[in-house]
Amino acid sequence: MNKEDYFIQCFSKTPFIGDDAAILNNMSISQDAFFENVHFKREWMSLYEIARKAMLVNISDAIVMNARPKYALLTVAIPKHYTRQELQELARGFQETADAYGVTIIGGDTIANVKLDISITIMAECDKPIFRTGIKEGDLLAYTGRLGESRRDLRRLLRGYGVKPDSRFIYPVLRDRFFYKAAPFIRSAMDISDGLFHDLEKLHRANRLGFEFFQPIPKSVGCSGEEFEVLFAFDPRFERRIRQIAKQTRTPLTIFAKALRKPYKNLCKAHHF
Repeated sequence: MNKEDYFIQCFSKTPFIGDDAAILNNMSISQDAFFENVHFKREWMSLYEIARKAMLVNISDAIVMNARPKYALLTVAIPKHYTRQELQELARGFQETADAYGVTIIGGDTIANVKLDISITIMAECDKPIFRTGIKEGDLLAYTGRLGESRRDLRRLLRGYGVKPDSRFIYPVLRDRFFYKAAPFIRSAMDISDGLFHDLEKLHRANRLGFEFFQPIPKSVGCSGEEFEVLFAFDPRFERRIRQIAKQTRTPLTIFAKALRKPYKNLCKAHHF
């Protein structure tokens, strides 16, 4: 067990921990950090792009809980040397992204720091949440989008090369239109933040089920984190309906495995502390 999982386990007695968000009084509440030199480097992204991605990855958590994001709290630690123009660019990235998803920024905190660190709390309305638990033996597993680009482009950035502005590592694409339509037919869901194989391990622990892959999935796909596509499980009876919704919303869809009572082994190298 890595130190992150151990630390989370220290709070495991509370019933709210274990999903992409906590559900409390029909509200989905989630928080993710986006820290310089951990999640990004300043030379990789503009301040607008940094703020946009920070907001998107937090909104993603609400979407996969089948929640409608409404409010955001921002905590931003900002280097003292930032100019007013740079602060405006950062603020515009937060505001325009929030506006695009109907989110109102209602407050937070700002402090001076030696680097740019961001933490966002999203509050969302959630009448019928979808959790990571709930998968049954025989259910099908699927993911949206095409995985692998984020890992490829991160490696390019780490080697000092540039990537396209619409790279999935720079600009995640959220699948809200597909997910909200498909939600009545989905048993379990989460977003792919740590990589498909890592996140399947989380579903394995939550449901005590393994997965039979229909075709081998290369590590370049299965180990690609920061994708923020949707990983979900559903009853095979609804396959046709889910495929129809994917087509209607122009959402790439891959049905890749079946849930069975068998062991599961994550093939990716651990990247948490």
